[in-house]
Amino acid sequence: MNPEHGLSRSQFEFLFRSEYKGMLYFAISYVKEEEAAKEIVQEAFINLWEKRESIDPEREVKSYLSASVRNRCLNYLRDNKRFSGTLLSLGGLLPIPSAEEYDQIEFRELSRQVHNAIEELPEKCREVFRLNRFEQMKYQQIADHLQISVKTVETQMSKALAHLRTRIKRN
Repeated sequence: MNPEHGLSRSQFEFLFRSEYKGMLYFAISYVKEEEAAKEIVQEAFINLWEKRESIDPEREVKSYLSASVRNRCLNYLRDNKRFSGTLLSLGGLLPIPSAEEYDQIEFRELSRQVHNAIEELPEKCREVFRLNRFEQMKYQQIADHLQISVKTVETQMSKALAHLRTRIKRN
């Protein structure tokens, strides 16, 4: 590796020691599970190390790392078919211990985007989504409650999740 380009081992080690705990709290605020958050943060650091030669240490490496952790958290939530009720709430008032103010602002912005995306859903779709995600109702319970088929519930949830994924993509 050319010493003029990329992140050096000592820079990486310093970043890991100084940012691991904050990134862990940041991830826990999303996924609400310490073990999953540890895995997510470790994967983000591994990815950073693997891409170290293409990283400019003069730029905001911490911002890159924060974005990587955030995206991995969102993928985890999507892949595990659940969203945090706090994340999806309007205020996004969950404190993020040891996180930078930038991360808190970003978290509130994401919460606002999620809330707005939910509000954009058609009424029935929004109702099905809220019953599932906020009331933790199973598809069959929602179908019985709304007097619709389970297939309709599945379709509405697919539409809602697709809409959320589209609206919440980060640039």
